[in-house]
This record gives sequence, C-alpha cells and structure tokens, in this order.
Amino acid sequence: MASRSSDPEQPSLSSLGKVGKSSGEIDEAQVPLVNGERHYDSYSVLSAVLPFLFPALGGLLYGYDIGATSCATISVESATLSVTTWYDLSSVDIGLITSGSLYGALIGSVLAFNVADFLGRRRELIVASVLYLVGALVTALAPDLVVMVIGRFVYGIGIGLAMHAAPMYIAETAPSQIRGQLISLKEFFIVLGMVAGYTLGSLLVDTVSGWRYMYGASTPIAIVMGIGMWWLPASPRWLLLCAIQGKGNMQNLREAAICCLCRLRGEAIGDSAPEQVEEMLSELSYVGEEKEAGLAEMFQGKCLKALIIGAGLVLFQQITGQPSVLYYAASILESAGFSAASDATRVSILLGLLKLIMTGVAVVVVDRVGRRPLLLGGVSVMVISLFLLGSYYTFLDNAPVMAVVALLLYVGCYQLSFGPIGWLMISEIFPLRLRGRGLSIAVLVNFGANAIVTFSFSPLQALLGSGALFFIFAGIAIISLAFIYFIVPETKGLSLEEIEAKLL
Repeated sequence: MASRSSDPEQPSLSSLGKVGKSSGEIDEAQVPLVNGERHYDSYSVLSAVLPFLFPALGGLLYGYDIGATSCATISVESATLSVTTWYDLSSVDIGLITSGSLYGALIGSVLAFNVADFLGRRRELIVASVLYLVGALVTALAPDLVVMVIGRFVYGIGIGLAMHAAPMYIAETAPSQIRGQLISLKEFFIVLGMVAGYTLGSLLVDTVSGWRYMYGASTPIAIVMGIGMWWLPASPRWLLLCAIQGKGNMQNLREAAICCLCRLRGEAIGDSAPEQVEEMLSELSYVGEEKEAGLAEMFQGKCLKALIIGAGLVLFQQITGQPSVLYYAASILESAGFSAASDATRVSILLGLLKLIMTGVAVVVVDRVGRRPLLLGGVSVMVISLFLLGSYYTFLDNAPVMAVVALLLYVGCYQLSFGPIGWLMISEIFPLRLRGRGLSIAVLVNFGANAIVTFSFSPLQALLGSGALFFIFAGIAIISLAFIYFIVPETKGLSLEEIEAKLL
C-alpha cells in the first residue's frame, strides 16, 4: 500500500441519519439500498475486540485524567507531600492545572478539523497516543508550575484528537449489528478511567510526590494504545472512498479493502469479503460520495442536518447540568447523613461506580432498544430529577433523602442517555467524505460547552441561587426532549450506508 489513500491508517464512516417525520422513525419504503436488501455482517467476536479496544483506550485515558486530577490537585498543594517549592498555589493556578487539559482538548478539536482527513483516523489515534505519553511524562516530571501546565495542555490536545478519531474508527470498522454497543462501550471506558483515576488518586493522595505518580501511571496505557493502533488495519470504507474519489488505483484499493475487511471480521467472513466490498462500493457511489468535500458543504443540505443532530446532542449533553449536579454531590450526601460524604474522593468513587453500572446497562441494551427510546426515557427522568433538586434548594431543604434520590436518578439516567448515546450518534450521523470535519465540529462544541458551563457555574450560582440554577437546567432538559423527539432519528441496526441513504 504505497499510496497515501491505501495506507492502513485511514478509516472513515460512510453515512448518516435523516430526521424521520415527527417521531424520527424510519420509513422502510424511503430510498431503498442499491441491492434492495439489508445486509448483516458476518464476524467473529474475537476479531471485533481489538479494533474497538485500542481506540477505546483513548477514552480510558481521558476519563483517567478527570479522576486523577481531582486528587492530584490536593497532593500538589500539600506543603509536606508535594515536594515542590511552588506548592502554595492560588485559585488561578489550580484552575490552570485542572482546566489545562480541557483547553488543550479544544485546540485538539480545532486541529482535527484541518488535519484529520489528511492524517486519517488510524494515524490520528497514533498521534493522540504520542501526545498522551508526552503530556503525561512532562506533567509528572514537571520542575515548576509552567511546565506542569504545558504538560496538561499537551495531554489535552491528545484528548481532543482521540475523542474525535476513536468513535469514527470504531464505527467504521464495527459490524452494524453491534456498532451501537461498541461505541457506547467507549463511553464505558471513559467512566472506567474516571473510577480508576479516583481510586488510584485516593490511594496515592497521602504519598510523597503522589501527584507525580498519579499522572505518570497513564504512560503504559498510552504506549499500548499507540502500538495497538500501529498494528490495526485501515477501514475498508475509507479505502473505498479514496478509490471512488480517484485518490489511488481502483483495483489496488479494492483488494486492500478486502484484506482489511478479512482482518476485521476474522474467519467468520469466509469467502464473502469481495461481495461485501462491492456492496459498500456501490452504496458509496449511490449516496454521492464521489465528490470531494468542501467546507461550505458542512452548512448545506443533508450535511447541515447531520451537523444540527450531532452538535445539538453534544451541546445538550453539556448544558443540562451534568458538571453542576456532580459539584453538589458531596454536600447533598453529607446533608443526608452519609459519613463518607465529607470525603470528596470517596463520593467521587461511589458516583463513578454508579455511572459505570448504568453505562454498562446502556451498552447491553442500546442495539436492542434503540437510541431514541434511551434518550427520551433517560432525559425525561433527568428533567424530574432536576426539578426535585431545584425544589430541595428552594423550599424543601428538610428532605435530604429526596435530594439523594434525585441525585442518583440524574447521574444514572444521564449515563443511560446523553452520556453514551451522544458520542454514538455523532459517530454515525455524518457523510463519509465530511465525517472528519463534521465530527471535529461536534467535539469542539462538546468541549467548548463544557468549558463555558464550568467557567460560568460559580458566578451564576452566586447571582441566581442553587435552586433557580437547577430549575433552569430542568427547562433546558425539556427543550432537549423536544429536540430529540422531532430531530434525532433512530439508527439502530442500520449500516452506515443505510443511515445516509434513508435518514438524511
């Protein structure tokens, strides 16, 4: 594979969803596939594991950073345990440490917009693993605050690239029957990383130079991720897109796609790989992927619809109060008489375990129940939970048990709905030739909204009060329900080509 287009690092999705009528359901008679049949991939479970696992480690490292940093800031401020001369940090300094990776992720998302299609998904993930490694080492070995913040920023750029490329690579290489489960399982890995970070941080928080060990612990995983991505094959869909856009020899790219598909599906695919590749090629041509994408196309026609769906979901994911609710977790549990609530680390571990369990439930049921039912059901309960929390802080402060129930319902239902489904939908909903740029915009919206909510929370809390703030979040969640009902389509069981042909 000498040409760039046949380089086994460049996978890509190939399709999307269109808004179904008012309910978002699919009209089976609308825009049939080229062959008129729905094809289900033959695959072995073992062969499907590694193309998911190595990209998902990027999510694990993202989650680990969130958990570890909450404990590392305690360690680095300790006069006796930090073993630094600059432990006396201001609130601005701590803010730079905690948010450095977030702003790095924003830059990574911007970079992804311009270089993702040039690098390809596989190479983008390799670059992300290198940035994870360098960022973690620089942070762990930092001789002063400035170097530490630089390390956090570099690590954050890795987060931005990984959270952009990982869902695309997984979606492009996963069998359609389990695509939803695998992409949702990436969210499970993010939460697993958070729990691991909280747990390891709580064990090391009283250790001399514990913060260095917390950040350094992520380096072996970054190395495994990089080696794994180097070994994995290209996405057959990406190779075929290059073929129909004239970026290489058609026959060579077709043969390369067949080889890659055989590696991805294992022995279960038998002799059907050439037939499946031809089917993909026909469907890519059918939905008009021959033209190379232009930037203006992102805001036209079906690409604009995909952008509204994807960016809208990740925006509501952030502005319906998730960071703010977690901020109140310790005080809510403490008011209800839980002794462990005075220890923020233990509270974080407990809530992390709840998030992990509920994300696991979403992984199991998403390809059976579907995306829309999980979103509609989960967000509906989130609305109720936010109203209960608003009521608690406004006029029911003598009912702490109700606040605890509302808190647990909110966290659990978020992980059933917005948490995994948001990332799943943005990985499915953009046309192949615009997928890199479309997903980079969605990821940028996600991290940007996160940064704004995190920054504005304390001023709004002081201005409006906690109760009013939760009522506002509840109102936004109601708007998100209407958005889901009228705009977001169901993509369960459809191949990426079918999503684009039938839903956009």
